[in-house]
Amino acid sequence: MGDSTVWTSAIAAVTGGTAVLASWVTSRGSTRAARIQAETAARSQRAERLRESRRTAYLDLIEQTHRMGELFWEISTVLRLPHSESRTSTLGELRDREVAEYAKIRRCARVVELEGPHSAATAALALQKTTRPFYAALSADLTGDPSGQDAFDDAYRPFWRALEEFVDAARDAHQSD
Repeated sequence: MGDSTVWTSAIAAVTGGTAVLASWVTSRGSTRAARIQAETAARSQRAERLRESRRTAYLDLIEQTHRMGELFWEISTVLRLPHSESRTSTLGELRDREVAEYAKIRRCARVVELEGPHSAATAALALQKTTRPFYAALSADLTGDPSGQDAFDDAYRPFWRALEEFVDAARDAHQSD
């Protein structure tokens, strides 16, 4: 009987040790799996936040560009009026509005530049730069340069083309996220 008790005790000890070891291995595996799952979820959340912040930045720039376009059309209408004190005064007010709207489009382009990627940022800054000829043409008209109106009208095509190029770059960037 003595041998069987020792033998039973030895088997019980080995079985107990195996159970503790198996529990420890399972615990480590579960902990590692939980950590990997948490890291994956965090990466996924960061990627989704970046995607949404980029989308918001792209939409803000597009919206501001359309506001600028509407202002440019308003300026074009006034540029076609005969020269008068009232016309000059109205154009001065419109130029002030243009400067204010430019500040907004510049801010939007900088946010896109910050959010990225590079292709969208480059297109955003190119779009922002296409607003300069409008300002120069309006300023020229206000100083009496007769070519101001034509230069203003000539600035539309590059402006809208730059918007299309930005939209294409933004779409490509957004779909690749």
